[in-house]
Amino acid sequence: MLSRLPATVSLLRRSLREPRGFSSSVLASSKETADGKLVASVLFERLPVVIPKIHPVVYAFQEFSFRWRQQYRRQYPEEVLGKADARGKGDYHIDYVPAPRITEADKTNDRKSLQRALDNKLYLLLYGNAYGAPDGKPVWHFPEKVYENEETMRLCAEAALKSVLGGLDHTYFVGNAPMAHMAVEQTDSSRFFFKSQVVGTTKYHVGKCNDFAWVTKDELLEYFPENKDFFNKMIIHIR
Repeated sequence: MLSRLPATVSLLRRSLREPRGFSSSVLASSKETADGKLVASVLFERLPVVIPKIHPVVYAFQEFSFRWRQQYRRQYPEEVLGKADARGKGDYHIDYVPAPRITEADKTNDRKSLQRALDNKLYLLLYGNAYGAPDGKPVWHFPEKVYENEETMRLCAEAALKSVLGGLDHTYFVGNAPMAHMAVEQTDSSRFFFKSQVVGTTKYHVGKCNDFAWVTKDELLEYFPENKDFFNKMIIHIR
């Protein structure tokens, strides 16, 4: 559970000077450190909606295991097997046609759609003004908010996502503690990442930005080449 704000500033300053790392511990902080600010960022993800394709090596092993077990399976009398085959037979017939794994959004590379990369996680990125952006120019970033007077950093993160989506319907924040922390030397600020997930919808009205995109992990890393190692580690850490 997150502690109430404010708390010991000197302790927070020492922790922010340490190397970047990941934390699930309690966060107690003040509105501002002596030199910088606190920023809550949200890693808003859509979980896979179809089962990922099985790797050929894994499929080959499963096929081998099945055939091996078949050698030692229990043998049943023919009269028993005949009864089992006759059970449930009727006049009905169901034609099962699986939904396509490749959607129209995949074919057109429509990154504004949630109906793409169905076997992967997708993450929401925004293009617009962000705290600490060089020269105040628009950049790609996660939903974020500078901490002001919220009771906890979790509430600050909720406000960040709410301002973009217009509400928190169909969202779920995973836990109260931040999932990762980044110390930004250029602005002497500290950024705390919270994870939230898409729930029960395939479309959001994303606002308060110049542009937005739903991207896979590999695509996300292309947007942040200077922090590629950090985000790669962060996303692997939460799987």
